[in-house]
Amino acid sequence: MTLVYQSTRDANNTVTASQAILQGLATDGGLFTPISYPQLELDFTKLKDASYQEVAKLILSAFLDDFTDQELDDCINNAYDSKFDTLEIAPLVKLNGQYNLELFHGATIAFKDMALSILPHLMTTAAKKHGLKNKIVILTATSGDTGKAAMAGFADVPGTEIIVFYPKDGVSKVQELQMITQTGDNTHVVAIEGNFDDAQTNVKSMFNDAALRERLATHQLQFSSANSMNIGRLVPQIVYYVYAYAQLVKTGQIQAGEAVNFAVPTGNFGNILAAYYAKQIGLPVGKLICASNENNVLTDFFKTQVYDKKRSFKVTSSPSMDILVSSNLERLIFHLLGNSAEKTADLMKSLNQHGQYELTDFDPAILELFAAEYATEVETAAEIKRVYEASDYIEDPHTAVASAVYQKYRTATGDETTTVIASTASPYKFPVVAVEAVMGQSGLSDFEALTKLHEISGVAVPSAVANLETAQVRHKTTVAADQMQAAVESYLGL
Repeated sequence: MTLVYQSTRDANNTVTASQAILQGLATDGGLFTPISYPQLELDFTKLKDASYQEVAKLILSAFLDDFTDQELDDCINNAYDSKFDTLEIAPLVKLNGQYNLELFHGATIAFKDMALSILPHLMTTAAKKHGLKNKIVILTATSGDTGKAAMAGFADVPGTEIIVFYPKDGVSKVQELQMITQTGDNTHVVAIEGNFDDAQTNVKSMFNDAALRERLATHQLQFSSANSMNIGRLVPQIVYYVYAYAQLVKTGQIQAGEAVNFAVPTGNFGNILAAYYAKQIGLPVGKLICASNENNVLTDFFKTQVYDKKRSFKVTSSPSMDILVSSNLERLIFHLLGNSAEKTADLMKSLNQHGQYELTDFDPAILELFAAEYATEVETAAEIKRVYEASDYIEDPHTAVASAVYQKYRTATGDETTTVIASTASPYKFPVVAVEAVMGQSGLSDFEALTKLHEISGVAVPSAVANLETAQVRHKTTVAADQMQAAVESYLGL
């Protein structure tokens, strides 16, 4: 029986996995979400010896069940190949008191590569499956990492265009250079005068604009998304939680069936939601520790059940988490409300109109899985230094947020359950932050800091950033947030 994906805002809007991937976002503004979970056996006596690709096949064939085995094999083999600098794809590193799941060994040295390496293959396969004649226009807002990873995945893929919007002053210099030097005739990058929430709000608005959708159709174009609102981005992220658990079993750190906690640096809520879905298909998860930076809207939500975006937006050293409207939380809300599209739509309307909503009459067992806390800028820097001194290992600021929050959680609860930190980016994406935290040395340029980071870490400078300083800048457009649609129309010749 084919798995059903339903919009979080309309019970009558249901699709298959491949249809959900092609659409990206539901036309009613909701997110396509599974209303039941696939039944599969997670046998860790076997999975402990499985490759990353084999674990991916198990998970993807369960969730994306209208793809054939051959289609999935082709997608997986094209995605998880030499683009990654380690055969493990996502190695698990044991540190003093925790395990870091390194999700940054792909082409753009951030965890977005884990899913965006495969999404273009899933999308083009789905297009062929449905006989789609339209060109797919990937329209995406990024808080730093999704944009580059999406462009790297979709660059020069036939039948696609990709347009990425990012906050001009809300990403690191390395992140910005990675985007604006991206090659590919079908890639377009636009800086906006505003923050990530402005970019994401306007992208959603374009998806929901029926008149714009009709104009696109007359030019044989249609929108889709490459961020975690697209279920094709989210499902591949489930894989690495199962893989990490299998590696703990393999090395004898845990026994199969023993619970493990995951601490996840959280912005748009997709990464930790993938861990929640892993739990739903049988992964032995104790707590999911939701770690925020000073934009701590999620921390407050989990503690009070009130989501309130009416607060000052802070630009931090962990820019991919500088978000006040966490889109994927809508999927969890949907599940908390017993998969009620009507109730979810009402809450999202309240968020849009009043800037907040309060969750009532929900499933407490789901909420009980989550713990939440945040780390200040000072605490984040201190954690980078602490981990370096304890383990001779340098975390990027996003990973350090999760690491610091885990230390707070452990102290507050006494919970000594084996815990895995989702390490979402290489410190080479944020060299100035890393060097200043470890060495106390400020005033360095990004490229001076890259050299210094290499000296203190002993880790080779990744090819993703090694040649950035001399790379040609190809994308130079900056627009006001309210001019984003005009930019899209210009690129597409509408």
